[in-house]
Amino acid sequence: MDVIAFCEMLAARKKNIISNQLLKSGTSIGANVAEAQNAESRADFVHKLKIAAKEARETQYWLYLCERSPSYPHDPKLQSTLVELIRLIDRIIVSAKRGG
Repeated sequence: MDVIAFCEMLAARKKNIISNQLLKSGTSIGANVAEAQNAESRADFVHKLKIAAKEARETQYWLYLCERSPSYPHDPKLQSTLVELIRLIDRIIVSAKRGG
């Protein structure tokens, strides 16, 4: 939910392009993890989590742009949470591939 609040703050500051991209990628992470919970096979589970990981990395990119641009706000806590989330998703993918 933090990503939605951050996107709303960006939109309020008329930073709509980044806000829209960040909202799409940021909310897609959870959507793909939710889809993975109902995967039809282990391969499908891994595939959906890989998509979630890609979306998380895209979200990380948009947050990085906000951090580097003087006219944009940034949220270090959100960035830190995202790094932890990427690590967690990556560990789950590795474990699932091993059959764990």
